[in-house]
Amino acid sequence: MTPLEWSLLALVAGVAGGFASARLFAVGREPVAASEPVPVGPPGAPPISADSTFARLVQALPIGVVLVDRTLRVEFANAAAGTTFGFDPERALHVHAIEAIPNVELERRIGDALRGEASVAPLMITGASGQRTYRVSVYPLTEEGEKYRWVVIFSDDQTALVRLDRARKEFLSNVSHELRTPLSSIKLMLETVIEAPEEEARDVFVPQALAQVDRLTALVGQLLEQARAESGQLKLNLRDVDLEEIARPIVSSFEQQASNKGVSLELAALRPVRVEADPDRLSQVFVNLIDNALRHTARAGRIRVELDARDSDAVLRVRDTGEGIPYRDLPHIFERFYVVDRSRTRGSGGAGLGLAIVKGIVDAHGGTISADSMLGRGTAFTIRLPIMRIKREVGA
Repeated sequence: MTPLEWSLLALVAGVAGGFASARLFAVGREPVAASEPVPVGPPGAPPISADSTFARLVQALPIGVVLVDRTLRVEFANAAAGTTFGFDPERALHVHAIEAIPNVELERRIGDALRGEASVAPLMITGASGQRTYRVSVYPLTEEGEKYRWVVIFSDDQTALVRLDRARKEFLSNVSHELRTPLSSIKLMLETVIEAPEEEARDVFVPQALAQVDRLTALVGQLLEQARAESGQLKLNLRDVDLEEIARPIVSSFEQQASNKGVSLELAALRPVRVEADPDRLSQVFVNLIDNALRHTARAGRIRVELDARDSDAVLRVRDTGEGIPYRDLPHIFERFYVVDRSRTRGSGGAGLGLAIVKGIVDAHGGTISADSMLGRGTAFTIRLPIMRIKREVGA
């Protein structure tokens, strides 16, 4: 292995271990600062050979690695780098860096590295799969007796981590919002009862406070259900069930609410369907979907619950003629706390958890759920559950 390859190996190890942004470890040396160029051996060391063991090792890495010489020509690039920057690694050899990677910010950082300044920073790159976030590290490499002969670029896909961090922040923000509103109401009502202990004030505000407590209890229950679903701990009590027997009493329980709102609600069992499922969990699915449809369907609208069988699947469909879902929001509606328009749910108890819970239950049954919608024309949620489940292990 050449001195250059040894140094690159040290850099790769540092990046992969998460230490590259602070300190770099060169083989056989004390740690060096990230801004310090790494010496790679005597002048004239050959570039990386495509047939070398090191090249094959780097090609297999999930971290993108690009080596650029001081004339800004690409000397080496692995497959992961090609995926990151959208080029063919073989065709990129000896091509100018700005041609292989047309990114002005990265070109500037390569220029800084050739002047001895290393950098580690996120870089947004738009490709065929959309916009992704990478941690891109750019370091100068030097030979003894020469300054900054190469620049090495590492790219590490951080998109999933960025999304996870964003989801965590949104989760905390949304939970705080959903809990703060009923708690503030309860506090205000109880303070009113204390300050005005007349029986009339008690009769008015205590029931309202209890209603808010019920709202909080329901929200905490939804959070626990969602946590179980995401952790794979959603327990199912499976047995052979008739879908119409589950759906009919639930639809009946919503008929008065639909009638009061002037909405037509009907159940259409197109053919008998039996599945191996947890009836209580499927009841949650029907309740959430019908409640969601009612909240977003105006007077004189229609909601139709359909039960059918297609191929080897049971098909559950809830159609409404409501306000519909904007196209840009459709991919996100099953995410927890995602609300298309939070103003629409104000006062209706919608916390953006119902559809996430439905998806968790459907996933636990080995099924799929999808949504089709046209803004102003209504929405249809379609669930497919396997009629014939894979045999469970003996004693399970």
